[in-house]
Amino acid sequence: MAIVKLKKLTFCGLLKDKRRVLEQLQGLGELHLIPLQPLPANPESRDEKQATLLLQALRYLNDCPRKRHQVSNDKNFNADRIVEQILKLKSKTRELSDRRDALLKRIQDLEPWGDFVLPESGLLSNQCFWFYIVPRRMLGKLKDCGLVWQTVHQNNLFSYVVVISEHEPPEIALPVPRSHTGSLPLSTLRDQADELAMTLEDLQAQRESFTRWIALLTLHFAASRDHDELQHAQTITRDELGVFALQAWLPEKRVEYYRQFADAAGLALLTEDPAPADKPPTLLENPPTLAGGEDLVNFYQTPGYQGWDPSLIVFFSFSLFFAIILSDAGYAAIFMSLLAWKWRGLGASAKGRRFRMLALCTLGLSLLWGVLCGSYLGYGPGDDSVLGRLKWFDLNDFDGMMRLTIAIGVMHITLANLVKAWQRRRSTLALAPLGWIGLVSGGFCLWLAQDQPVTFLASLGRGLAVTGAALLILFSSERRVRRWSDWFWRLLDGLKSLIGITQLFGDVLSYMRLFALGLASASLAVTFNQLAEQVLREFPGPGLLFSILILLLGHSLNLVLCILSGVVHGLRLNFIEFYNWSVSDEGYPFKAFSKKGVD
Repeated sequence: MAIVKLKKLTFCGLLKDKRRVLEQLQGLGELHLIPLQPLPANPESRDEKQATLLLQALRYLNDCPRKRHQVSNDKNFNADRIVEQILKLKSKTRELSDRRDALLKRIQDLEPWGDFVLPESGLLSNQCFWFYIVPRRMLGKLKDCGLVWQTVHQNNLFSYVVVISEHEPPEIALPVPRSHTGSLPLSTLRDQADELAMTLEDLQAQRESFTRWIALLTLHFAASRDHDELQHAQTITRDELGVFALQAWLPEKRVEYYRQFADAAGLALLTEDPAPADKPPTLLENPPTLAGGEDLVNFYQTPGYQGWDPSLIVFFSFSLFFAIILSDAGYAAIFMSLLAWKWRGLGASAKGRRFRMLALCTLGLSLLWGVLCGSYLGYGPGDDSVLGRLKWFDLNDFDGMMRLTIAIGVMHITLANLVKAWQRRRSTLALAPLGWIGLVSGGFCLWLAQDQPVTFLASLGRGLAVTGAALLILFSSERRVRRWSDWFWRLLDGLKSLIGITQLFGDVLSYMRLFALGLASASLAVTFNQLAEQVLREFPGPGLLFSILILLLGHSLNLVLCILSGVVHGLRLNFIEFYNWSVSDEGYPFKAFSKKGVD
């Protein structure tokens, strides 16, 4: 795990060769370009708008359930025309679908009234029909309303009442406002809905027909993105007197290759180390099997170039935290079966391969922890069984689990401060993180020994705490000592740093959420099992069906909650508590100027 060392490269060449050189560099795909000109503030260009429309069309076609055989010959292929037709089809489909949904809702509202045609104006001695949906408990209020009415339909809640009157009855005459049924009969509305359904089927067939262009549209989109990036690169070079200059960051190990490239292309090349005022991008480098930690790290905050790469620690600590929160070997086995089902599909892309290795490590630890806790879908093995003898931890042992989770928090924060001390190893400031390690480990020892007489553990805790406080007081300040008064201010800065003890205490206690969430997931699993068993005992026969439904729905809900809590809190303990003590500077990711191709 490391942040790749970078070099600043400056290419100079003839202006007439600029586009050719940029095309070659884009093909190599290893440089992070540095703007030498202010970025253009122009509104979105036509090419960018067209690329956006093309992406919308591609997403619409890729969501189609059935796809046609892909066309490989682009002789008669016109991307702009096809994209326009696809988006028109999408817009029309959405419009007709919304109209049909509204029509179906109208039919549903009208069905209780039946299929009827309103009389023409002037018939029935100028009498009209007025429609009301009256709650059944209020139906008695119509007896004294003085109107002619009839109930045409009833259900458990409402009565559908038709009032016959020349004029609309006043609002106070009935307990509810009038319902509007419209002038079209139910049969006509159903015919219209059927026509819309057939039209939508025809549009869906057109959509399926357009899916034959997905491959060519994808290639066109990739080429369009590459072209846009090339155009952007041409605007950020420095061009003067027939010469252009291009600056970029490059991994140090690739510098020699680009020296050879510059000689072959007839370019002048200047190679420099990052200056103190520079802010290079951050390029993380990890073994492929552990690179999933990079995705977790970049999801929250890219570390600064001068910092360190926490991705490996985050990889394993997230896996451990997720396992403790899940706390069930049965749930872990279910997730592993899903991972096995998707394993080959995830291997189709680099991100998918990184994710599946992260998931494999996380679920492997979850399975191991579940076995050690003796929990299998909420059921525990017998004490004399093989699985029972593998049970080392009891989730219902509140004191033991609390000591374990706080110990994990102490070790995690200790590791963070060790990394920070290593980063400052060339300065006396490295002793301040060691002071925090002394305080947190000393406090933990004192807590463990609080119910015991004077012991070695208590003496060790007091010694570590006093030593840690002394290191913080003496070495927390960055103030230089030029005269005797500076010693006073350094000591004052050190005393002020001790205020962080409250934050240290709160961060350590935050790790108790691991125990709380693990106990909650295990308790829910047990509760659903008990409910299913009670239903099965109380209702023999049909109770079997209901107990199975309780198990399926209950454990499905618990699985979803476990995923949410495991991901959210597993990341939170890394990004909030751990980062707070180890990662201070925020950087920005290394983005290579390259041909994107097709994912």
